[in-house]
Amino acid sequence: MTEAEQKKAPDLAALEQEGEIAADYVEGLLDIADIDGDIDMDVEGDRALVSVVGLKSTELVGPGGEVLEALQELTRLAVHRQTGERSRLMLDVAGYRERRRAELTKLGTEVASQVRDRGEPKSLQPMTPFERKIVHDAVAAAGLRSESEGEEPHRYVVVLPA
Repeated sequence: MTEAEQKKAPDLAALEQEGEIAADYVEGLLDIADIDGDIDMDVEGDRALVSVVGLKSTELVGPGGEVLEALQELTRLAVHRQTGERSRLMLDVAGYRERRRAELTKLGTEVASQVRDRGEPKSLQPMTPFERKIVHDAVAAAGLRSESEGEEPHRYVVVLPA
């Protein structure tokens, strides 16, 4: 393995540590809020993944995932505070991100098909970075290009004809 490959390869032990720190933090929040839920930890690619499962409500997701995004940022800050490193940790609650990933993959594929048929670019609604990445991947898989335009929090994807 070259030095460049070693730098790019995720440090599994560090990612597992991030997951443990995040899980402890989220568990503390659940205790404070008196919310029952179990914590699952995993490493997916180059990021730690912490999931809260077994919830019967969506109060920790909020409209459009807004509460989940805020919780994720707080959790990343808690990890950063302990490790001194920026975290790319992904937090999921009640399977929201997995459902959203499926919806956005379908959307990206459908819009790519429309753009291919009409030959005209199409702009989508503003999305989070997580959501835009999924759409970009789906559009690329369909053989077209896409770009992000605008400024946060109103950044959106534009699907371009071939």
